[in-house]
Amino acid sequence: MEKVFLKPERDYSVRHRHPWIFSGAVRNVTGSPAAGETVEVADSSGETLGYGSWSPASQIRVRMMSFDASVVPDDAFVGGLVAAAVGRRAGFLVDGRTNAFRLVHGESDGLPGVVADYYNGWVVTQFASAGAERWKSVIVDAIMQYVPFCKGVYNRSDVDARSREGLREGNGQAADETGVLAGGEPPELIEMFEDGVRYLVDVRKGHKTGFYLDQRDARASVARYANGADMLNCFAYTGGFGLAARAAGAQSVIQLDISRSSLDLARKNEDLDHLCGTKMEYMAADVFKELRLYRDKGMSFDLIVLDPPKFADTKGQLMRAMRGYKDINLLAMKLLRPNGVLATFSCSGAMTPEMFLTVCREAAFDAKRCFQVLERTGQAPDHPVSLSFPEGLYLKGLILRAQ
Repeated sequence: MEKVFLKPERDYSVRHRHPWIFSGAVRNVTGSPAAGETVEVADSSGETLGYGSWSPASQIRVRMMSFDASVVPDDAFVGGLVAAAVGRRAGFLVDGRTNAFRLVHGESDGLPGVVADYYNGWVVTQFASAGAERWKSVIVDAIMQYVPFCKGVYNRSDVDARSREGLREGNGQAADETGVLAGGEPPELIEMFEDGVRYLVDVRKGHKTGFYLDQRDARASVARYANGADMLNCFAYTGGFGLAARAAGAQSVIQLDISRSSLDLARKNEDLDHLCGTKMEYMAADVFKELRLYRDKGMSFDLIVLDPPKFADTKGQLMRAMRGYKDINLLAMKLLRPNGVLATFSCSGAMTPEMFLTVCREAAFDAKRCFQVLERTGQAPDHPVSLSFPEGLYLKGLILRAQ
């Protein structure tokens, strides 16, 4: 096994069990470890700190898997991590609230770069790092072994992070980044339920692994303010927030998204539950432009949801992202009726909760309106955040009431 030596005084984060070692912290490496190969990590004096996966193409040069000098990752160790992660989600299988949830959440479950989501018996995976790719077959075998009644594992590793890991040649998607890894072929659309609402999920072409499972608790929170409301659901995707509001008694819902195909699936989701009394509309348009049009028309709403895609991947993109978040929140705030509720979110990891709160405060100032903070939301508990890995907190949400 090759050995990675850290520079003097660059071992603090590893000793505190942070899983990432950046290239700037590496002093030297013995030999030429291959991408994804397990390496021994030592401080500048040679003391072994643990073991991780080597990634020569990435700025994150090593992703730690073991912080014990006596525990070297092997098939049994990695399989055990999968078993432990699945075991921690056992409650989701029996509580009856949903049949779709995250099984493995990357670094926070000790498996850097690995995502596994469960959809009514089917598991959809992403392997976004060199180490994750190295252990892929072991992880898939463990999923088939430890997930009760697993029908199959489908790969959705068509993520940009793989380019940064050197797992793609050029800019195109590799042929082996999607497809069946074990078991059967999933249906074209998988039906799931959440809090009494049914949804269809396209695990082949949908965002992420097909559905925004991390917003489960936020959808329940929004539903509490929906009864009798005229709602605008921005960046609606396949309609999750809007359909949860409909089930809670919303008077009308506009599902607004730039993707016609996403809205087509949202319409199919509406048809799953034969509820009446809510006027449902679907608008395929740029959200920024449409909000300005609504403002100019003098339209207003009781409930608005802003759940945009990631505006910033890195800290270097943060200032531009903050301007975008402020702009869209300002527009939404002007469209709210008195005592109306705005549920606004950011999934940009570089945006801290404090930054997001500041952005919304400045937007409210420019809108010349006062707001109360009713709730702060984050990713659902099947997307846990390790105390040693604060970067795992990527989803921030505020539910605000206009005064």
